[in-house]
Amino acid sequence: MLNDTQVKYAKPKDKKYRLGDGNGLNLIITPNGKKTWIYRYRFNGKENSATFGQYPDVSLFEARQKHTEAKKFLKEGIDPNAHKKQEKIKFSIAMGNTFKEMFLQWFEHSKDAWKENYQHDVLTRSKKHLFPYIGNRRVGDITAQEMLGIFKIIESAGTIDTLHKVKGNASRVFRFCVGIGMIEHDPTRDLPSEIFKRKKAKHLAHISDPKEIGGLLRMLDEYKGSYQIENALKMAPYVFLRPAELAGLEWAEIDFNDKLIRINANRMKMKATHLVPLASQAILILEKLRSIKTNSKYVFPSPITGSRHISPESLRAGLRRMGLTKEEMTTHGFRHMASTRLYELGYESDAIERQLAHGERNKIKAAYNHAEHLEYRRVMMNEWADYLDNLRQQK
Repeated sequence: MLNDTQVKYAKPKDKKYRLGDGNGLNLIITPNGKKTWIYRYRFNGKENSATFGQYPDVSLFEARQKHTEAKKFLKEGIDPNAHKKQEKIKFSIAMGNTFKEMFLQWFEHSKDAWKENYQHDVLTRSKKHLFPYIGNRRVGDITAQEMLGIFKIIESAGTIDTLHKVKGNASRVFRFCVGIGMIEHDPTRDLPSEIFKRKKAKHLAHISDPKEIGGLLRMLDEYKGSYQIENALKMAPYVFLRPAELAGLEWAEIDFNDKLIRINANRMKMKATHLVPLASQAILILEKLRSIKTNSKYVFPSPITGSRHISPESLRAGLRRMGLTKEEMTTHGFRHMASTRLYELGYESDAIERQLAHGERNKIKAAYNHAEHLEYRRVMMNEWADYLDNLRQQK
């Protein structure tokens, strides 16, 4: 067994070593002079160790007390380390962790699986709609009725989509707390969706009348603004991409030889690689943009910094600058415009849906469509571009 003098004057060596006090209790001395009390034991046939702290913060006498207590737990069939973790949780509850503190723990634990814009949205909504009301409240004291009051405030503002997103995030924080043993149940669990207003089906405004399409194309030809927004809006009718996919288009995704855009699955909503056959009209726009030496990897770089691309919101702002209201046309409206007219013109539905990058539930059918319809889609996209040119000329 050790004595206080041995512990106090134990000198560091070139390599870490230990001094044994008996029954698995050791003092570990590292080359930098740090001395740590370690108890080595077996539980359920497996080797394990518990740390009792550093000397001199924890004296020999205190280390032996902890050692005696740990051996008592082992005799009762309790893993000392598991007991220590449980005590930490109980201490946290006793100290009263607030909702904000637990939100930030959950956020740090979860955020690596999210894209940056989603991280930003979750944090922003919570700061606006949750922290002012329950941020400083103890998680265990928050009731279902309290959460109902918060959600009803959001509902009364008419932002139903925000309501459901905030409710979902709050529930995930509470369930995180349930999982680590801090609370016993999620207070939002008892608030069924039926007590809140439903989000109305949103039909995005678009132009589908051939004469109006021609007028829209002529308006795009007269657009006055940055070359990035101008050319992105001119490309939109020819490629059917979602606003974020179009705004973030990269030069590496353009195959001039094969006349294709290839967008990797990680940039697509349905998480599947997407091919866009390019008509000659779209190629001309891209070749003009390629002649502008921006040194950016993006086809439509931000006017502020070439390291980023334009935002989908800037495309919408471009339409408003042209005088089109949100009731008349949206950036998503180019997709709806193409879909409506192509169906009316008699093109195959599978090819149209594939070109819109809509998900295919049947994976075998999806793979078949991906290969089978490419050549058909080349023809369709070229004929569509020519059709747009004809509408543009019919004043």
